[in-house]
Amino acid sequence: MTRQPRLSSQSGIYHVMLRGVNRQQIFEDEEDYRKFTFILHDMTSPKDELQRPLPPRCALYSYCLMPNHVHLLIQEKKEKLSKTVKQIASRYAMYYNNKYEHFGHLFQDRFKSEPVDDYPYFLTLIRYIHQNPVAGKLCKNVEDYDWSSWAEYTNAPKRVPAICSVRNVLSKITLDELKEQVHTPLPKAQQVLEFDRYRGIAPTDAVIDFLKSTYNVNDPKDLKTYPKEQRDEILQAVLDFGAGINQLFSLTSISKYIISRAGARPRN
Repeated sequence: MTRQPRLSSQSGIYHVMLRGVNRQQIFEDEEDYRKFTFILHDMTSPKDELQRPLPPRCALYSYCLMPNHVHLLIQEKKEKLSKTVKQIASRYAMYYNNKYEHFGHLFQDRFKSEPVDDYPYFLTLIRYIHQNPVAGKLCKNVEDYDWSSWAEYTNAPKRVPAICSVRNVLSKITLDELKEQVHTPLPKAQQVLEFDRYRGIAPTDAVIDFLKSTYNVNDPKDLKTYPKEQRDEILQAVLDFGAGINQLFSLTSISKYIISRAGARPRN
């Protein structure tokens, strides 16, 4: 099967997920987590052989290291996203393989990514990434998890160097507002980036047929012109039918934030 080309981000910002091959564990102990964070630091604050600062290869806004996968909210800078992420993955895989005498691939062949082109969705992803350990039942509270970027936002004691462009985020939202949002669990419908391909989603032809037969929507992109209440009711129904958020974004060109918010509406 031919691989689909990656969607391009106008902002240069992407949500990236690196997963262990066959979902195997990629962090065995504290040293492993530390190593990965130092690799991230080298990407955002690189230096030459004389320890002189170099232009950043990327910017990070949040990250979370889970036992068998990694979430990054990352922005292209000096080089293309694919080159940066492959460098991160290859450096860590070399370290891991040497330490554990592991042979073969550590990560799935192709990392997952999606563009982030509007602020509400950017903010949703900051919440989602930091809530990942709580949703995965690794801890009870966001601040209890050692291997995410949340401590950088709260100025809590950190085990690793600062990596993220926190000031940039906090120039658009106060820390108190961000804390309130991050500590408010996202509805399941808004946990948007386990990537639709990891869920059993309805075939696109079936989604299009559902819109035509149930709501007389012949062109999914027409939904952008519908009144808000009617649009959201239809989006909610088609999500219940089995459509994915990424899939609906491609079909309708409606922002993922609006689609996920519609899916989280209380039913009448």
